[in-house]
Amino acid sequence: MDRPDQTTHFGFRNVPLGDKQTLVNDVFHNVAQRYDLMNDLMSGGLHRVWKDAMITALNPPRNDATFALLDVAGGTGDIAFRAAKVGGRGFGATVCDINPDMLAVGRERAVKKHLDHQVSFVEGNAETLAFADRSFDAYTIAFGIRNVPRIDHALREAFRVLKPGSRFLCLEFSTVDVPGLDKLYELFSFKVIPPLGGAITGDADSYQYLVESIRKFPKPNAFADMIRDAGFARVSWQTLSGGIVALHSGWRL
Repeated sequence: MDRPDQTTHFGFRNVPLGDKQTLVNDVFHNVAQRYDLMNDLMSGGLHRVWKDAMITALNPPRNDATFALLDVAGGTGDIAFRAAKVGGRGFGATVCDINPDMLAVGRERAVKKHLDHQVSFVEGNAETLAFADRSFDAYTIAFGIRNVPRIDHALREAFRVLKPGSRFLCLEFSTVDVPGLDKLYELFSFKVIPPLGGAITGDADSYQYLVESIRKFPKPNAFADMIRDAGFARVSWQTLSGGIVALHSGWRL
């Protein structure tokens, strides 16, 4: 049981553990309609390359074999749609997100893409998933786990709902490891992204939180230890674009 005096990070702020989810919900409520546009603007389109790398690692079967993907914190459906595009007729994805505004965007997109028969959307909390044990063939989470108040709980839930032999994949911002690029990235993050978010969505504060949350997320080796502690084996990661993001992998064996 969590103590009432426990705190966690909300960007650079320390907040009571129980308050973080509400604050995060407010962020994504405010930016949901322009979320994908802002991803393009903030990353110069690179987020598409990073997500394609995740789908390549996922490698869903191209045939009629049944394959059930759980994509967590993927409200707008971006990862699920990409996976459905390359998967075969047996592919199906469940997108689980705690934010109804993001899910509403995802459902609209699924209909427009004629993928609503393959991709379903469920409101739920990554820390307490409402799915049976060993019910999915893969679990993905892209740029969402740093917003979870208790990351260790979410990782244990990921392990629980995966079938033996299934894979956990997490795409998340990381630590830039190229001299020179690190300073440019820092400048861009704090001086460009919040004002850009304010201009596009009318909410600079939400993007200030998002860039701060990146800095507070554990470094790749520390996060890999957390994945192992949740029970996963063969844990690894690869950095992309000079360390701006990392793709983490673990297997339930």
